[in-house]
Amino acid sequence: MRPEAAKNLKNGVLIPAMPLVLDQNRMFDSKKQKRLVRYYLEAGAGGIAAAVHTTQFEIRKPEIALLQPVLRTVAEAMAQYEADTGKTVVKIAGVCGPIEQAVQEAKLAASLGYDAVLLSPGGLNDRTEDYLLERTAAVAEILPVIGFYLQKAVGGREFSYAYWEHFCEIPGVCAIKTAPFDRYMTLDAVRAAALSSRSEEIALYTGNDDNLLFDLLTEFQFQKDGETRTVHFAGGLLGHWSVWVHTAAKYFAEAKKAMESGNIPKSLLTLAARITDANGALFDVKGNFVGCIVGLHEILRRQGLLDGTWTLNPDEVLGEAQRAELDRVCAMYPELTDDDFVRDFLSRYSD
Repeated sequence: MRPEAAKNLKNGVLIPAMPLVLDQNRMFDSKKQKRLVRYYLEAGAGGIAAAVHTTQFEIRKPEIALLQPVLRTVAEAMAQYEADTGKTVVKIAGVCGPIEQAVQEAKLAASLGYDAVLLSPGGLNDRTEDYLLERTAAVAEILPVIGFYLQKAVGGREFSYAYWEHFCEIPGVCAIKTAPFDRYMTLDAVRAAALSSRSEEIALYTGNDDNLLFDLLTEFQFQKDGETRTVHFAGGLLGHWSVWVHTAAKYFAEAKKAMESGNIPKSLLTLAARITDANGALFDVKGNFVGCIVGLHEILRRQGLLDGTWTLNPDEVLGEAQRAELDRVCAMYPELTDDDFVRDFLSRYSD
């Protein structure tokens, strides 16, 4: 990993999970994909994760073959932003599959200049924890690894505490994204990281969209050998941050400032509950997460950043119940949106 990117990741940045931009024929639109990257970075994101769940795992299917084009396009857009601004973006590529596939995807990411990989356990629920640890070590020899505690509703599984203990001791593990949407499971990963001999080398990132701001405002303490180990979430890597990024960057900065001062204002706790409510609509919680991608697309469509909600799966469409929920939260919490920023952005980056 580039030194400045490693420093930024450790200090904590806002990282959106990148949606896939398609045209009305469900063909990859590289131009508007680059525009979406630019929006995230100008809005205040410090990194981007591409080829992850929000980007649609179907990009890896041989008949679709979009993994390399998407990773390349996003990498080029991030590199252009770095050249234009002098800022360093944390470049993260999603990696999936058994050991051989994961290693090949990591090599692809490395060849395109990515700093780290987000290693998904999805689709491997039949494999042992030892196998997944072996897989992590193999991938970490190519690029630094961000661990991923994925929620069960979208293909994740529950891991033992021992798994996270061993995981944190693997050289090359640089961070853990906790996204099980479960407080007990989250605490297992956080405790393992805090008590690890590599605790100073591992950054914690929340992916718990249902508990986003609460995670960022919490200091965790654990006892070991008479010593108190204290850790906190440095940042977030979220599908939720695929929308309304300019506003998200503001409350992320407020949360970091509050943690540094030790003074958590009640207003941030109230905001945290509003964010969780909005997330329920974005991710179609009432529909068991069936619309977790198209909900994000719909917000981006309404703002003009996407032309439609199309995904690679024609059956994946926005339901009326989710649409109504999106209408509700947009009207109820206008302070969460960044419509004015997006309008200004699009006036500068229109077709």
